[in-house]
Amino acid sequence: MALRRIAGASTSSSFFKSFTTVLPQAAEPAPASPSYLAHHLLDEFSRPRASRDGERLRRLAAHLTAPAVESVIARLPSWRHALDFFRWADEQPGFRHSCYSFNAMASLLRRRQPAHLDRLAADALAAGCPMTPGALGFLLRCLGDAGLPDTAARVFDSARARLSCTPNSYTFNCLLDALAKAGRADDAEARLQEMLVKCGDGSVDKYTLTSLLQCYSNAGRPDDANDVFQRMSQHGWVDEHVLTMLAVAFSKWGKVDGAVELVGRMEVLGMRPSEKTLSVLVHGFAKQRRIDKAIEMFDKMATYGYVADLPMYGVLIEGLCRQKKIGKAVKIFEVMKSSEVVPDVRLLKNMIEAFIHEGDFAIVGPFINENAGKLKPSDVTALYNVVLQGLVNHGQVEVAYQLLTSRVRGVQGISDGLTVGAHVFDTMQDVKPNSDSFNIVVCGLCKVKKLDDALALVKDMVGFGSKGKLLMFNDLIYELCNADRLDEGYKLFNQMKDLGVIPTEFTYNSLFYGICRRKDPNGASDLLREMCTNGHRPWIKNCTEMVQQLCFSGRITEALGFLEEMLKMGFLPDIVTYSAAMNGLCKTGEVDNALGLFRDISAKSYLPDVVAHNILINGFRLSGKLNEAQEIMEEMLEKGLFPSVVTYNLMIDVWCKSGNIEKAVDCLNKMVDEEKSPTVVTYTSLIDGLCGAGRPDEAIVLWHKMSDKSCAPNKIAYTAFVNGLCKCGRVETALTYYEEMMTKGFVLDTFSCLYFINALISNGNTTKGCELLKEVLQRDMTQGDDLKMVGLINKAVEVLSKDGRTSPEISILVEKGLISRAQTMGKKDGN
Repeated sequence: MALRRIAGASTSSSFFKSFTTVLPQAAEPAPASPSYLAHHLLDEFSRPRASRDGERLRRLAAHLTAPAVESVIARLPSWRHALDFFRWADEQPGFRHSCYSFNAMASLLRRRQPAHLDRLAADALAAGCPMTPGALGFLLRCLGDAGLPDTAARVFDSARARLSCTPNSYTFNCLLDALAKAGRADDAEARLQEMLVKCGDGSVDKYTLTSLLQCYSNAGRPDDANDVFQRMSQHGWVDEHVLTMLAVAFSKWGKVDGAVELVGRMEVLGMRPSEKTLSVLVHGFAKQRRIDKAIEMFDKMATYGYVADLPMYGVLIEGLCRQKKIGKAVKIFEVMKSSEVVPDVRLLKNMIEAFIHEGDFAIVGPFINENAGKLKPSDVTALYNVVLQGLVNHGQVEVAYQLLTSRVRGVQGISDGLTVGAHVFDTMQDVKPNSDSFNIVVCGLCKVKKLDDALALVKDMVGFGSKGKLLMFNDLIYELCNADRLDEGYKLFNQMKDLGVIPTEFTYNSLFYGICRRKDPNGASDLLREMCTNGHRPWIKNCTEMVQQLCFSGRITEALGFLEEMLKMGFLPDIVTYSAAMNGLCKTGEVDNALGLFRDISAKSYLPDVVAHNILINGFRLSGKLNEAQEIMEEMLEKGLFPSVVTYNLMIDVWCKSGNIEKAVDCLNKMVDEEKSPTVVTYTSLIDGLCGAGRPDEAIVLWHKMSDKSCAPNKIAYTAFVNGLCKCGRVETALTYYEEMMTKGFVLDTFSCLYFINALISNGNTTKGCELLKEVLQRDMTQGDDLKMVGLINKAVEVLSKDGRTSPEISILVEKGLISRAQTMGKKDGN
């Protein structure tokens, strides 16, 4: 037997022959003969267990021998039958398995049954089955093939004590082979050192280094693998197997060029690269998207007479299509067909996608007709779906829609002008669309907002007997809710449930979004209850939107009630949602209620963040409660929260408005220390505060500091600075910055400009004041009924009319009717 020769055992060929020869029925053999045992045991254990003859088995068991068992194991139809027989034999009184029967069983389990093989090895140790070094080596190799390196090491280490076997260089090599297959490089190195100690330096041979080379290759250690290769080269041990192994390893490491060099070396040495080697190189180059080199290896395979399989043609064609080399892809495809390799649906889909990507719809129909003849109907539908998806991706949603409806509604042909669809219409006449077909087109219609067509197609789909896909329902419901067509969204929602399509969290939240847009807290609460029942959670952004919209509409009570309802249902709004409620309260002037909500959520173990504190600080600032704003800031610092730039900006404004300029300046310095860059809002607030405190020189210094920090002033900053300088009596300085402001394209608002004009006039610069007044009066006075502005105009006109330098200009304005209008409005003001 082959197994005995591998194990190094000596067995008589005539004895083996007696176990494999079936004697004629006419000569009834003695029950103890090996052939009798083998023949009848095979007969019994080839049957189902329930139909075996128990009495006959008991009679045969009395004459059971290890050689007979080994013969039966090798000849049974499957590993299951063999393992059943092996365990039966083990249970028979007086019988003991030999190392050969153990190895016969191991050879059947080595490829796909690692768990059974692991148990078999444990049984061999437990039984103390004596083994020769050859038999032990064979078992170790089986364990290596099954991916059981740890079990192989355990058997090896127990061999002397449990198996009466002293390992030699052969068994060491077998163990190294098992470790090599698993890439256990460190373990292999340790075992190699043990081998050198026990067997001597001369024990290391070609097979030892081959295993070590394989180990380093599998472990991804190219440098170590190269060192072993060089050592093998020095001894002349490099053969076709070694070069092939290293070439495959190089390819796996992504060093495909190195693998090609090794193949060249093999050819120079007169060795023939294996089919596997060249195949690996083709796939390796294809993986690197070096299709030209992959085709070069493909051509080399042809010179050696190797036949490419479908996966190889697939990677080449897909790679060419990816590189938009469609012509070359078609040529390879034709070579494949001429080699009688039948394309599968995946390859055909890739080809069709490539044609469509290039906009070559004309070739799609003939290509499908020519190649889809041997496909199952479901595969043909898959190709049809590729066409539909390609049309949608190519912006031809209307064509895809008409192609699908032509199959569903039985319409002959498509609309005039849609020439793209005409190329594939005839091809698709016998195709039955499936759920994927409807999913593709409905999603495409949703993208281009053709929701009525999408709804009509869903109706057709149901009539066609298809239930559709979750994605199409989700997309359509979302778009309907986004278009404020909530009722239709709900109708579709109920329809999908009737069809057995289970709504997801996205489905529910799309409806929830539509309800929030309508500011319907009752409807939202009803939907939340259903979501809770089905284990779905609302998206916080939708809850926040609902609260904000209700607050901005003045429906504060409903907003707070909605939050309370969420809590009752077990949905915990986050601090963002509560912050939205506080912000709404602050903007409607209910800052005290906002503070109450703030305290309430803090008591519920929420930790209000910096944003929540900023909302309250801003609310108190806007309502003029500056002390309360400062208290919130101090509370935030006590909690260990770090103020943001927004916090500092708000507090600088608060301190400036409360006259505490020093604290505002300290705040700016603290921002810089914390590496928080001040913004134009920061500087504007502080500059306005300094001017208001009568400290214009410091304001000017800060203005230039702002520019030095690359923080460009905006219109609001210029307006505040010009007005502030005027309040401090620095009108001419203000004029300088006003002119700078104008050169940058910023214009003072009408009220600020009238205030500035009066400041110029009061400062004696009536000429400039009159010039600016003319500009103001010639503008569209959109706020001409504002009594304060009217008062400022009349005040300026009164002074300018009495000044000899400007009175003629005023007269011209009177003639144009501009002043008379202002004076008429001035009477309303009592001036």
